[in-house]
Amino acid sequence: MKGLSLKGINKTFGKVHAVRDVSKDIHSGEFFTLLGPSGCGKTTLLRMIAGLELQDSGRIILDGEDITGLPAIKRHINTVFQNYALFPHLNIFDNVAFGLRSRKVPGAEVNQRVKDTLEMLELGEMTKRFPHQLSGGQSQRVALARALVNEPKVLLLDEPMSALDAKLRAQVQIELRRLQQKLGQTFILVTHDQDEALIVSDRIAVMKDGQIIQYGTPAEVYDFPKNRFVAEFLGSANLIDGNYKDGLFHTAIGIFELEKPPAWEKGVIAIRPEWIRISDTKPLKNGLRATVTEIIYRGTNLDISLVPGPVRLRTSTYSRIKIGDELWLDLAPKEIAVLNE
Repeated sequence: MKGLSLKGINKTFGKVHAVRDVSKDIHSGEFFTLLGPSGCGKTTLLRMIAGLELQDSGRIILDGEDITGLPAIKRHINTVFQNYALFPHLNIFDNVAFGLRSRKVPGAEVNQRVKDTLEMLELGEMTKRFPHQLSGGQSQRVALARALVNEPKVLLLDEPMSALDAKLRAQVQIELRRLQQKLGQTFILVTHDQDEALIVSDRIAVMKDGQIIQYGTPAEVYDFPKNRFVAEFLGSANLIDGNYKDGLFHTAIGIFELEKPPAWEKGVIAIRPEWIRISDTKPLKNGLRATVTEIIYRGTNLDISLVPGPVRLRTSTYSRIKIGDELWLDLAPKEIAVLNE
């Protein structure tokens, strides 16, 4: 199989089970993201893929070859670290050339590969600069160039945009996605930033307590969260407890119709704030009469809290809504996710 396969990966540190029986196939040429809060095991898993950490059990297969016992230098895998780890005493050209030279690649080939890589990342005019003369975005691109020049089969990215300010981070995320699509290489990103994961990924694996608890495309994971943790961690969600009986979901704030019957009698549904619609009249299904208690202006939208609930909705700033208004809310059955708990 082309790509990277993780088979039963486990890692403990003393009494802490950092990674628990992780098995996953990462397709060749895809942008795969490990998403989760601090301490969930995502960086430990990345380090084991890189060969910088040894797993207690399990195997790592790259393009059909078992690389479990190979040292990092022989894995055809490169890593871009959170702090970029550029050599401060070397200029940009020499930073990027370092890995090739350490492997005794002929000088003419080094010069050509470094030149091509720097031009691809729009750094061709900065070869003589030193790391302290670069912006955050430029440093990130140099770190990418240093990894890509080695032509790895897999590129690992350990929160590489966390040090950038919000505006630059948004720009670099898009650049990184475009670069990966252009190269057609396998990228594996570790991040705790939900927006970043949604923007760059082909598939996302959400981790908690050392386990992958849900994975799929960004739309699959966001639109159909399997449990309370995923619903709340990836974006925001209204979580409503209740009982399913006689074909309807009975809650403290109303009775709702679901698109598909759940597998439980008592459980939780989730609906994203932006999926709730404001209606001029009572909706035919799943209408809720509610009163506005708080309005938060966010520039492009309003975040509105209502009772009974609490229920939150997100709507355009063009909406003429004020605290105390009574609204009809439309919680359409197709917009409700049924959680597996």
